[in-house]
Amino acid sequence: MDAHNLTIVTEFILLGLSNVPELQTTLFALFLVMYLVGVLGNGTIITLITADSQLHTPMYFFIRNLSLVDLCLMTVIIPKLLINIISDQKTISFVNCMSQLFFFVLFAGLESILLGVMAYDRYVAICNPLRYFMVMNRSVCALLVASCWMTGLMNSLLHSVTISLLSFCSLNKIQQFFCDIPPLLKLSCSDTTPNELLLLVEASAIATACILSVVISYVNIIAAILKMKSREGRHKAFSTCSSHLITVALYYGTILFTYIRPTSTYSLEKDKVVTVMYTVVTPMLNPFIYSLRNKQVKGALRKTIGTSIFP
Repeated sequence: MDAHNLTIVTEFILLGLSNVPELQTTLFALFLVMYLVGVLGNGTIITLITADSQLHTPMYFFIRNLSLVDLCLMTVIIPKLLINIISDQKTISFVNCMSQLFFFVLFAGLESILLGVMAYDRYVAICNPLRYFMVMNRSVCALLVASCWMTGLMNSLLHSVTISLLSFCSLNKIQQFFCDIPPLLKLSCSDTTPNELLLLVEASAIATACILSVVISYVNIIAAILKMKSREGRHKAFSTCSSHLITVALYYGTILFTYIRPTSTYSLEKDKVVTVMYTVVTPMLNPFIYSLRNKQVKGALRKTIGTSIFP
């Protein structure tokens, strides 16, 4: 293509979830409610765990970090989506798009890695209960979370920098409600093969490490639970693990479907629904699945607000 005929893109148009005018009010209300519920739920978990000394344990340390990541992930995506729904101008500058991409990849990657670390925490708690607080001491927990952040930052920098170096010519309509890797690769007029390979290899490597952590941890956990003589002990252990497994299934299932496959198989219209699951629905539900049904968290909430909201 003649370089003189190319128009360098300085902004993108986010096409959103739907272009049907009659749906815009419904979509705005739906995502506003989900965002407010997510902010309230995750904010409550962060506040309770910080304020209640009885929740200053390794498990709740990781849950608080998960809630912070969920809160940030939703905030990177939803406010801009809400603005675009009610606005005639659905544009986002190149710089803001790359910034959104950076923070989205950072927090989405952090969520994946944290869930793997939390599986290891549950393994130590159930398989080595007498040594739990010695193994998962404050220094180890801080090191694990710091490692999650460093890995997430390196992953995010790698993808956002390599994509920002691509050429974007005349096409600037992103078939998505935020700046994500697959639709941006579709728009680029550069050779995106290296980016596709990077996405496939790195996403597969991170996913494999996280999933192996979950699988190995839970194989040992299930074996330990089956050996327990106390029915009450087995029930308590299964209850603790079930919440984490639900979160893992919801998040890993949708994010693996989106990223670990060739771009030739992408259906950007259909993928929007899947993307909503791990960017909005899962972060919104995590506090309720993982924490607010927990007796200790309920007790901390009752103590904090001075009333018995939860039975």
